[in-house]
Amino acid sequence: MSRTEELLAELAGMDLKSLRVEWKRLSDDDAPPAMSKELLRLAIAYRRQEQEFGGFSRRTSIRLRALRSGGRGSLQLSGETLPLKPGVMLLREWQGKAHEVLALEDGRFAYGGKVWRSLSEIAREITGVRWSGPRFFGTRDRKRTTSNG
Repeated sequence: MSRTEELLAELAGMDLKSLRVEWKRLSDDDAPPAMSKELLRLAIAYRRQEQEFGGFSRRTSIRLRALRSGGRGSLQLSGETLPLKPGVMLLREWQGKAHEVLALEDGRFAYGGKVWRSLSEIAREITGVRWSGPRFFGTRDRKRTTSNG
């Protein structure tokens, strides 16, 4: 059993209260009250892996900080699709169920025991309707300007 599998098995045995305590320990903040048990498990697993293997690049961290704070002055997002390195795990909660997608080395994606050519195909599989896969999974910035005035 791999280290990741051991971690997921440990988290699978935790109740909601224990998961919230673990979240608080890892982030020094309370877990969002509406976060489902499954999404909380996955977020904690991601945070532990981030601590062990490293997190976002400096550029991405700065961009996320600016987005979280609402931006100072104006913040322009480009509409570009963010590049996904092989091994990146995307997580999307849809109608109360967490969906994990793994970026593969050949530019394809693993989801639900299958290999898919695009995120849009996976988004369509999950929702039953056509979606921009990058937008559905949050790998595409929406073109907009935010200003604090």
